[in-house]
Formats: sequence, C-alpha cells, structure tokens
Amino acid sequence: MNPAARKIQGVYLVLTLGNTLAASFIWGINTLFLLDAGLSNLEAFAANAFFTAGMVLFEVPTGVVADSWGRRASFLLGTVTLAGSTFLYYLLWQYSAPFWWWAAVSVLLGLGFTFFSGAVEAWLVDALQFSGYDGTLETVLGRGQMVSGIAMLAGSVAGGVIAQATNLGVPFLLRVGVLLAMFVVAFLLMHDVGFTPERSARPLAATRAVLKASVDGGLRHPPVRYIMLAAPFTQGVGIYVFYALQPYLLQLFGDPRAYAVAGLAAAIVAGADVVGGWMAPRVRKLVHRRTTVLIASNVASALILVALLFTTTFWLALVLLMLWGMVGSAGVPVRQAYLNDMIPSKQRATVLSFDSLMGSSGGVVVQPLLGRAADLYGYPASLAVSGAVQLLAAPFILMSRRRRSPADTATDLTAAP
Repeated sequence: MNPAARKIQGVYLVLTLGNTLAASFIWGINTLFLLDAGLSNLEAFAANAFFTAGMVLFEVPTGVVADSWGRRASFLLGTVTLAGSTFLYYLLWQYSAPFWWWAAVSVLLGLGFTFFSGAVEAWLVDALQFSGYDGTLETVLGRGQMVSGIAMLAGSVAGGVIAQATNLGVPFLLRVGVLLAMFVVAFLLMHDVGFTPERSARPLAATRAVLKASVDGGLRHPPVRYIMLAAPFTQGVGIYVFYALQPYLLQLFGDPRAYAVAGLAAAIVAGADVVGGWMAPRVRKLVHRRTTVLIASNVASALILVALLFTTTFWLALVLLMLWGMVGSAGVPVRQAYLNDMIPSKQRATVLSFDSLMGSSGGVVVQPLLGRAADLYGYPASLAVSGAVQLLAAPFILMSRRRRSPADTATDLTAAP
C-alpha cells in the first residue's frame, strides 16, 4: 500500500472508530432503556421500526446529498443530526413520554444515520482509487470492520457498566459528546478526493439526474438488484436479533437488572465483527467467487438462530451467538466489495444508500412482527423464526451469482467502474 492510500485508510479507520464508539454506548442497553421508559415489547420494537422507517424515508435523499454536495458534507450533517436526536431520546426517557413521541424521535435518529450510510464507504473507495491503491477492497473493509468491532466492544461494555453504576440515561449523553467530537475530527481530516460533487444551480434537476443514474446502476443492473433484494431479509433479521439479545440473555442469566450482561450481548457481536473482519479477506482467497461466501454465510447463520430455540443454558447461548456473529460478519466485507465493484463512482453513495434503504425496509416489517412473536411465544421462538426469515435471502444471492458479473471473481479494486 502506497503512502497516499495508507493515509486514506487511516482517516477511514479513525472515522469508523469514533462513529462506532459513539453509537455503541447505547447498543447494549437500548431495549432495556425503552422498556424502562414504560414501553411494552411491541412498542419498544415498534419504536425501533420507526427508526428503520426513518432510514427508509431518508436513505436516498441523503445519498443524493452525498453525491451532489460531497461525502464530507454528508458526514458532518450526520454527526449533528444524530447528536441532537439522541439528546431528545434522553429527554423522552426523563419525562416518560408516550409512545408516539418515541416514534417521531426514532425517525429523526434514522435520518442521522442515513447521512453516514453510503457516504463514508463511497468516500473510501473513490479516495483509494484516486491514490492508486491496487489491493483488494476486502482487505481495507475488513480492517474497518475489525476497528468497528473493537470500538463496539469497548462502547457496548462501557455503556452497560456505566448504566449499571449510574442510570440508563448516561450512555446516551456520552454518545452525544463523542459525536460532537467526531464533527471536529471529520472537519479537519476528511476531504473529498477522487470525486467531484455534482453541484448545480438547479438542485432539483441535479437531484433527479443523480437519482435516475443511481437506479440505472442499481435496481436496473440485475446482479446488483438481486443482492439488494436479499437485504430486507438479512438486515431486517440482523437488527431484530441484535436488540432482542439483550432481554433474551438477561432471561437466561436470571437477573433483569444485570445491565452489564446486556452490554455483553453487544460485546459478543462486536468481538465477532473483529474476527469476521480478519477472516473476510482470508476466506475470500479460498474461493473463486464472492457469492460463495455470501451464500454460505447466510445459510450457516440462519441455522444457528434456529438452534437457539433449543438452548436453555446461558453459556451455551453465548457460544452460539458468538458463532452466529462471526459467520455473518465474515460475509459483510465481501458483500461490500462485491457491490462496490459493480457501482459507478458518480452514483456510488446514492446506490449504496439505496441498498441500505432496502435493508432498513426489512427492519420496518420484521422488527414489530418478531417483537410480537417474542411477546406471545418468548424470545427463543422469535429467534428461531428469525433464522427461517433470513434463509429467504439465499435464492436472491443465487440469482445474482447466475448473472456471472466480473465483480463476483474480482481480486483488486481496479475492476470497479
């Protein structure tokens, strides 16, 4: 890796570290926070569904912002929006607000995250190409996932411990503070290189042009389209399982106020991300096609979720959940690399945001339904149903594979459009 590419990678890893650390302070206790505010399981997961609905509503518009005004501008807007909406969440908890207030602010949280999705990854890929990087995308994206996992491990454990030592609201205030610090870091270090924003005196016309080109490069491109159609099943289930782990593990542990154990749920996923990020480029070298990794990851992680239905021991559940996280995480950088190698640079952020939209749309439907299943039949049954839902993604990955895109067998970044 040449010095210019190494510098780009360094900035990417710093941004990933700070953002994930900020976000993860609440990941281990978010469901408990909502339940403590007086919401039922249905209402808590419905609030999460409104969060994903916000992502669905704003993914493409904020992706267009990133492609039209710059990936740096999108990132800076995201830090401010997410910090403000997180502080509102804290106020709702303080005053035991009714459900519809939670729904409204959850939509704003979704808006904050959409400014990040697509923008950072698009910034990285274009900047690496500009710097002359000739390695594999899986390598850099895998390192990013490892850094993200480390940050998530630290943040989620710290959030759980701090909540137990103080109260459930303090981790939310910590998130606000770190996000504001990340605004300063991004302002100083993140600059758009290898990409020129499509600013125009006619912003609506420019937005329509970017959006049309993005649809052409996304949904109208069959191998990309099928991978996107798989996203509602995989990401929708992933969001539910992540938040359901908190009360599920507390039930098995036998202490409903052991918030540090709830933080352990997020820590498991974080540790799995580190291992999965390390595994991704190595697993990729063992197979000829990227879709082989994606199909194997999908099927194996789904079967592990079904196995949780028959698990009644806390420590066995921890082992299974760790395996679930590692298997799923190993496929994430491969999927990112596969998509990026099929997307034109000019519309990269918008197409990636549209892909995130597809995943979020699954969360809107899946979370409340599985939350209701948890109310009626318990968390183990809802996790088993999650595994069955996730398997529905496999046929779409197979259809993408059958299109035999060059990106399926690409081994370096130069194959990207």
